[in-house]
Amino acid sequence: MDLAREPDTKGTATGARTGPTTDSGAPSPTFQALSPTFQALSPILQDLARRVSAATDDELPALLDAFWRDVEARGGTPLVEPVEGDPLYRAVTFLWRGHRATRQVLLLANRLVDREHLADALLTPLTGTDVWHRTLRLRADHRGSYRLAADLSPGDLPADPGTRQLRLRALAPHAAHDPRNPHRIGDRWGQPDSSVFALPDAPAQPWTARRDGIPRGRVERHRLPAGALGTERDVWTYLPPGGPKPDSPVVVLCDGDMWFGRLALEDTLDALAADRAVPPPVVLAPDAVDRLTRWHDLTARDDYVTFLADEVLPRAAERLSLTLKPARTAVAGQSLGGLTSLYAALRRPERFGAVLAQSPSLWWRPGLPHGVPKLSPADETPWLAERFATDTPPRPPLRVHLDVGLHEGAMVDHSRCMYETLAARGNLVSLREYNGGHDYACWRGGIAEGLVNLLGRAGTARPPS
Repeated sequence: MDLAREPDTKGTATGARTGPTTDSGAPSPTFQALSPTFQALSPILQDLARRVSAATDDELPALLDAFWRDVEARGGTPLVEPVEGDPLYRAVTFLWRGHRATRQVLLLANRLVDREHLADALLTPLTGTDVWHRTLRLRADHRGSYRLAADLSPGDLPADPGTRQLRLRALAPHAAHDPRNPHRIGDRWGQPDSSVFALPDAPAQPWTARRDGIPRGRVERHRLPAGALGTERDVWTYLPPGGPKPDSPVVVLCDGDMWFGRLALEDTLDALAADRAVPPPVVLAPDAVDRLTRWHDLTARDDYVTFLADEVLPRAAERLSLTLKPARTAVAGQSLGGLTSLYAALRRPERFGAVLAQSPSLWWRPGLPHGVPKLSPADETPWLAERFATDTPPRPPLRVHLDVGLHEGAMVDHSRCMYETLAARGNLVSLREYNGGHDYACWRGGIAEGLVNLLGRAGTARPPS
């Protein structure tokens, strides 16, 4: 098994990094305004503008209807076009079909938008038409999610930048999926779906879609007493096709309500098993409950680690006759769940011998206000990396797979620091850097790759072509 770091071979992602926060459990980087450096011209829109300027009032409706039909014929939005003279990039055009009441249209693209300067993320109307557009120049291996929101409020738009920012902030919660993009990804806790786009060179995600004609595993949901937490918790359990075996690997996964709710991780696990990419695992995934509970549980809490190690695992092992050997037990998570996974392995190495941490929230450190992310500088050693660096008890090497998006600001540097720290302590560690953001659109493919890296039998993983 190759556990070397996977370097970024195509340079850095477009967009500046560092900055304020969102409600997603991770700091959002501050990007420079979407200046011409990060924009491109769409040949399709340029051609439309020329034809519109030459059309009569009678010809214009038919011309616009033909344009929107052509958009659908191309597979919907966003439009993806080559950048002349630069084959590593694409011009990506986000579109909205407005009407007379449309005042402005806001693009919320994961990690491509600075939420402190939302005016820079507005689509531009093509004069005299119903076409609103924004074209970005993105590297051809980018994958991400986005939402759109149209402002139909009456009255003049505020001229003052501060007042306009407040209006756009009020508009942002109403953003939803792009009606002309057929590719969506679900969310939870009442949040709307997002739309997903993947540029031509984005890494394949061969195990994410539901596949017909293969054996199916089973998903169960159990209510467990959680003595360490002083309450009860739902735990989602995936049992592989044919049922678990005594030597089945076990994966304890954070955010079970998301993975076995809107994301249908069981389809990925079934496909991995069918391709013999991994020994079919049992997955135990506690429900995150809600945002505040998630923050409470997944910020390096010893009581939550006790819940995972001494309650979730032993009960499942007894009920399903599973092994509790750390070499066969992994802990996994994303964002704050990635932080928790690393912390659990640090605290309980006799339980967890492998870690899959995707976009781990290594900016977190003790003392932060409850529910308020705060980004630490990129050159600051993360608190958890320091804990690993000063950990003295002798222990078997951990197997660790780290995953982070190049648009995640200082989190990239934090993940690299964690990689170096773990490797220096003799652990078997890999780091994959992908061109995307803090995004389930990327994580749902990355979780399969991480499981293959940590659990896969050498030479047997054969993703479909």
